[in-house]
Amino acid sequence: MKTRKSPHEKKKGEKEGGEKEKGEAFADKSTFHGKEEKDYQGRSWIAPPKDAKASNDHCYIPKRLVHTWSGHTKGVSAIRFFPKHGHLILSAGMDSKVKIWDVFNSGKCMRTYMGHGKAVRDIWFSNDGSKFLSAGYDKNIKYWDTETGQVISTFSTGKIPYVVRLNPDEDKQNVLLAGMSDKKIVQWDMNTGQITQEYDQHLGAVNTITFVDNNRRFVTSSDDKSLRVWEYGIPVVIKYISEPHMHSMPSIALHPNSNWLACQSLDNQILIYSTRERFQLNKKKRFAGHIAAGYACQVNFSPDGRFVMSGDGEGRCWFWDWKSCKVFRTLKCHEGVCIGAEWHPLEQSKVATCGWDGLIKYWYEF
Repeated sequence: MKTRKSPHEKKKGEKEGGEKEKGEAFADKSTFHGKEEKDYQGRSWIAPPKDAKASNDHCYIPKRLVHTWSGHTKGVSAIRFFPKHGHLILSAGMDSKVKIWDVFNSGKCMRTYMGHGKAVRDIWFSNDGSKFLSAGYDKNIKYWDTETGQVISTFSTGKIPYVVRLNPDEDKQNVLLAGMSDKKIVQWDMNTGQITQEYDQHLGAVNTITFVDNNRRFVTSSDDKSLRVWEYGIPVVIKYISEPHMHSMPSIALHPNSNWLACQSLDNQILIYSTRERFQLNKKKRFAGHIAAGYACQVNFSPDGRFVMSGDGEGRCWFWDWKSCKVFRTLKCHEGVCIGAEWHPLEQSKVATCGWDGLIKYWYEF
């Protein structure tokens, strides 16, 4: 078990230019749990399997538990599959650790990333999976090297980041956006470490950031019970959606055809908004039955867009048919809240869920 100190760990509390670190300082380290970091061909342990490709175009809804990953000592707040291949899965823990797990072979934890002093709220991979972001209640955002476990850089405004995203464009993978507890969306250039833009119109903490319209725009939701649409790079709201009946929407997912947003609403329904010019509510589509009030349960689509999926406060994962809006299946997945649910990017009948019971579970159709 190798433990590495990050080369970026200067004297605690100091940044370039002697500026005081605004987040809580905590030593960065990482432990590799696998056998070898390189195989006999010199391939990294994070390299995707050569033969990985989509097994079918059609998604099927899982019904059987095939694997349980356990290792977090508190609840798991988010999971993300390794982009495009899904041979690894990253998890954010309330035990302040981020872990990455093998999906295809051993099913073991491959590496633990320890850099936060408090619970980790959100995680997000770069497009190629070689790096990822983590956001913690210690007010820090960390940018990690997935393979080596080193912290490349740390960002903080002194406020809690609730959501972190990289600009999805290949040529903007150095642009970090974070939705903060002080109502702002802050944009950094990670190459320089400078804040390049602040989007400051929300009246409550910012919970989600979703890129739409070929990444030219993004949609944010907030505790202020509104949705706001922004032109990327321009801090002016181009569309403001707020109705008297609206509730806070702590999770939003983009439909694979990019035309619709599914918004988890805290009144126990999932609402659908169009991403076209007017961002209108689709009154014909709503998904209900689950109990999500009070919890930021993640909403998601199957890769083929035929199903909508969400966890709920009673540990279940719900699947609805996109066309008919009918409940297709519910699975009892976790004790307590089932907070996260992710569809595998290639093996399209497999779904991972995570919960406040500290477990990550993998479900399969057969």
